[in-house]
Formats: sequence, structure tokens, C-alpha cells
Amino acid sequence: MDHIAVSKFKATCLAVLERVRQTGEPILVTKRGEALVEIVPAKQPTEGNRRLGTMAGRASIVGDVIAPVGDANDWDALSG
Repeated sequence: MDHIAVSKFKATCLAVLERVRQTGEPILVTKRGEALVEIVPAKQPTEGNRRLGTMAGRASIVGDVIAPVGDANDWDALSG
């Protein structure tokens, strides 16, 4: 894994990010010789990770969904 000083990373940030995107190899950013952060390429979403609509067709409505569950007299806030 390549490493780069934080000062050089700051000066060439966009070029370093583009290099990581193109090569897919991570780069370690260091500060005074100590690891500060690792720049890694983003994971590409796969077709199987779709969340919207994953439960489509798996539920059914039973009974009246508009009518109240209980009687209005059971609620103190509605009395008087």
C-alpha cells in the first residue's frame, strides 16, 4: 500500500482521489510518520442491495384499516 504525507495529500487531494478510483488500490495518509487515514475506493452498489420495494407482495390487509381500533369512549382525551 502506498503512503503519502498529509501535507502532500492536501496539495494534491483531487489527483490522489482520482488515482484511488482508477486503480482501486488504497493509499495511507500519514502525519509525522503515523497513519492518519486510509483512502479506499467506494464499493459499487450491486443489484441485490435494493431496499425500496423489497417487501412488495409479501403483506396482506386483513379487516378495515380506516376504522378506529377501539371505542371513542375508551379514550380520556375524547371525553367531556
